[in-house]
Amino acid sequence: MKDPQHIIVIGASAGGMPALTRLVSNLAGDLPAAVLVVQHFAPESFGQHLVDRLARHTTLRCLLPSHGDKLEAGTLYLAPPDRHLLVRDGTLMVTKGPRENNYRPAADALFRSAAAQYGSAVIGVILTGMLHDGTAGLEQIKRSGGRAVVQDPDDAEFSSMPESALINVSIDYVVPLAEMGALLTQLVQTPPSGPIVIPQDIKMEAAIAERIVGETEDIERLGTPVPLTCPDCGGSLWQLTEGSVLRYRCHTGHAFAAESLLESTQHALEETLWVALRMMEERKNLLTSMAGRGQGYWSIQQEERIMEIKRHINRLREFLLNGQEHNSSTEQAG
Repeated sequence: MKDPQHIIVIGASAGGMPALTRLVSNLAGDLPAAVLVVQHFAPESFGQHLVDRLARHTTLRCLLPSHGDKLEAGTLYLAPPDRHLLVRDGTLMVTKGPRENNYRPAADALFRSAAAQYGSAVIGVILTGMLHDGTAGLEQIKRSGGRAVVQDPDDAEFSSMPESALINVSIDYVVPLAEMGALLTQLVQTPPSGPIVIPQDIKMEAAIAERIVGETEDIERLGTPVPLTCPDCGGSLWQLTEGSVLRYRCHTGHAFAAESLLESTQHALEETLWVALRMMEERKNLLTSMAGRGQGYWSIQQEERIMEIKRHINRLREFLLNGQEHNSSTEQAG
């Protein structure tokens, strides 16, 4: 097989497999590009089944890659479950590095890696999905001279990922799935533009994901420390200073777009409040047992403390349940 002239990187989440099968059905097996795909799915998923499903709809060679595989034209590589897919020096890296935007594999990690290695030869594609993965990586592809393609949100089963990209990145093409295969085929027929200087911050972040570097000093070159902690490891966070997407990193490698970090802290807060509710219930039960064995003034004091903690329990439970109902209605609206 020939070395690829272009690298097409695709990110998809909710609704992604039906969208991917439609897209690859319009890509020929002699495509002068390698196609690398991140589809969010559960860590216990059987990746080969998904590769076989894609292979039934295209003449591209479809693979679940192994670490060190050579990157070849006319081949589609699907990131394995619970592994990041990266590229370096014409080969694939399959790693269990830190999650990005709470995902592994993450589209941001793949997009950034491709941008750092191949610059203007990269075409980044965002398909249907929830939340924001892929937006920062697409912006890094653009800063490295590559091109950005987004599925029309009106055509996407879930519009959050395409909409996030459109809000934050200067997109070159916004098309429905029915037109995307022909567009990609057209784009890879022309040679990439001349070489450009890849921004140093993109190279540095790619090296962090590859575990080549990852010391605190390396992160300090990319951003400034902020009074926030990483929801995954509890380490300090740095706000990254380059690019148009507000992002954060910790020195162990976890990375978040601002929206993803906000969602993570919301989950952590909710878990903490449920623990607090359980502890208050246990305290109430203990006080009730003590009051039943007491007499006179001491028993009256315990009853007052029980009534007070019951009020706190009811308020906290109402807050938690109302918050869950609000989040559910917001997700349905999105």
